[in-house]
Formats: sequence, structure tokens, C-alpha cells
Amino acid sequence: MSGIGGIGGRAAGIQDIMALRQQIMERSQLLQQVRAPDTTQGAQASSGPAGSFTDTLKGALDTVNATQQKSSEISAAYERGEVTDIAKVMLARQESGVAFEATLQVRNKLLNAYQDIMRMGV
Repeated sequence: MSGIGGIGGRAAGIQDIMALRQQIMERSQLLQQVRAPDTTQGAQASSGPAGSFTDTLKGALDTVNATQQKSSEISAAYERGEVTDIAKVMLARQESGVAFEATLQVRNKLLNAYQDIMRMGV
């Protein structure tokens, strides 16, 4: 009987991973939309997209923070015995880890871009 529950948990985990993938794809599209007007609108776009970029980045960081807090709360609830579904706990931890890794990769790319700009000759 526990084998059947494991299969159901695995299917739900795959659905959650697919939902997370869809969220990442949607955020990627939003970032591309923010970037596209910057190249077409010229000088007037300098204040708008910068605000949009910072708002988008802040929103993404807030989402990662919320995901990590949710993971911590679920882990603490499991330790207290309130949550009995270990798959739910592990999925929350994995989701938090993936979100953090994605944020870390974005930070690394931004840092590399900044360093490349600083190396450019004037």
C-alpha cells in the first residue's frame, strides 16, 4: 500500500516540478519583454525599464525568499510531527534549492556583465 502512495507522491512531485518550470519560463518571458522595449524606445526608456528591471528583480528575490521561508516552515512542521508527508517536505526543500541556485546564477551573470563593462576602454 505504501508503494502506491509513493507512486502518487512521485506523480504529484513531477506536476509540481513542471509547474515550477512553467513559472520560470513565464518569468523569462517577462524579462524578455522588459528588455525588448529598452532597445526600441531610445532615450526616454532609460528611467522606465530600469525601474521595471529593478521591480522585476526585487519581485523575483521576494519570491525566492518566500519559497525559502515556506520550506523552513514545512521542515519545522515535519520536525514537530504536524506534517507527515515527507515527499511534501522534500519537494519544498528542492524547490527552495532550485530557486536559490537560479538566483545565484543570475547574480553571477550580472556580476560578470558588470566586470566586462568595467574592463572596457573608454
